[in-house]
Amino acid sequence: MKKQGFAGRTSMIRESDKISKRILEIINTSQDPLETKEIELILKNITRIKVLYRLKNLRGDGLIKGKPVGSGKGAWIWWRIDAFK
Repeated sequence: MKKQGFAGRTSMIRESDKISKRILEIINTSQDPLETKEIELILKNITRIKVLYRLKNLRGDGLIKGKPVGSGKGAWIWWRIDAFK
């Protein structure tokens, strides 16, 4: 398991978890907050459930920030840790 994450934060991302690494890369290179659907469109052939699961885990690990919007059916916005500093 990887011990050092973005901006010196600890992370529990496994070395083999390519989906989480790709999501983290997408969010950290984006200039604007992204909706879950936008991330899904970038990550073709990966189910919405897997994407949302990984996003919530990354948020729980403190590597990204996110906020639910809408009716609670997986509509979230996501942004990098240092986006609004």
